[in-house]
Amino acid sequence: MEMTPGTRVRPTEEIVAELRAALAGVGVVLPSLRVDPVTGASDEPFALVALGRCNVVTAGRLTAVLRGCVEYAVDVRDGRLGRVAGERDGRVRLRPPGGGRAWDCPPEALGEPSPGDLLRARVRRLNAEARMP
Repeated sequence: MEMTPGTRVRPTEEIVAELRAALAGVGVVLPSLRVDPVTGASDEPFALVALGRCNVVTAGRLTAVLRGCVEYAVDVRDGRLGRVAGERDGRVRLRPPGGGRAWDCPPEALGEPSPGDLLRARVRRLNAEARMP
């Protein structure tokens, strides 16, 4: 975060509470999430946030949530828009929004879709899902 005149620095406790609520909203609980007690009690201007430890199930949920943040991407090599379907051999697996054959794309060839592309992709996907028996 870039500090500019008038920027309000929110207390670390507030940030931790917001993070805990956001994670809980997607079904992820990090039991050890807290303000780091060492930096929180020091003269440091920004205390560290201790994410703590979690079991493998929670780690898997967190991974799925983070991967789900990027729902669509553009393969800049040919301009195709695809729904992110996972990862395979270090490449991102993309699938056409309305269904169809998936393809692999190197991470460096991924681009952000425009808002119009996203809207069209979501409509195509919903239409395809509505046609399924």
